[in-house]
Amino acid sequence: MQKRNTQQRRDDIVEWVNQTGHVHVDEMAARFGTSQVTIRKDLAALAHEKRVLREFGGAAPMPASSPATTPNVVVGGMPSAKAGIGKRAAEFVSDGDKLIIDCGNTTAALLPFLTQNKLVVMTNSLHAANTLTAASNEPTVLMTGGTWDAHSQSFQGNMAEKMISAYSFDTAFIGASGLDVERGSTTLNELTGLSKAMANVARRVVVLAESNKFFHRMPNLELPWEDIDMLITDANISDQIKQQLEARGVTLMVTPVEGDSSCVE
Repeated sequence: MQKRNTQQRRDDIVEWVNQTGHVHVDEMAARFGTSQVTIRKDLAALAHEKRVLREFGGAAPMPASSPATTPNVVVGGMPSAKAGIGKRAAEFVSDGDKLIIDCGNTTAALLPFLTQNKLVVMTNSLHAANTLTAASNEPTVLMTGGTWDAHSQSFQGNMAEKMISAYSFDTAFIGASGLDVERGSTTLNELTGLSKAMANVARRVVVLAESNKFFHRMPNLELPWEDIDMLITDANISDQIKQQLEARGVTLMVTPVEGDSSCVE
């Protein structure tokens, strides 16, 4: 009976997420009369089955597949779209630069390509810090501190924001849970202060995000387009979205698909 109840609850979660567009963990726990721990287990299972997209604090619908979408080939242990974005982003880094790198899978794709010397890098990501401290070019690594968030594997909160505000950086590389053509980068998380703090202390703000993030409907604005100097994304972005962004004055870098050497600037 328990197994049947679990499966029914998970089916209901998928239906609710698809209808609503995004749902928080606490909302699901209240609706289904169970704990947030149980809901997180449900979301982990549903994400593994590719029935929902797990996001910080909740879940969103899986983006609709498109026959024109290029398969996301794995290159060097990471999907080629992410690797292409990371490689392109590294081209905007010079020896001696001071960087701030946000947590996230796409921003992490930048790390293997940071081969420049005498870099100073601040991050809220434990994975990024571990990767950078083991790098052969030995960058100086600073941690934001703050409150540990197990889901994002990063530090968040007021203390992290205060730490960041004491420094200045050449470039901030920031991820995005969602992208809105009209607004900017978006998220399920209501606590958007850390991304804003990163943007405030950098001369240049670069958002790294795959093009399917335009299909992730998120309620909370993280960074408006006017605070973003550049968006680096993959070649699956539609011509319509490119035109809308360019009309808004967004500097857009589109990485080539596997085997294609072209890009749009």
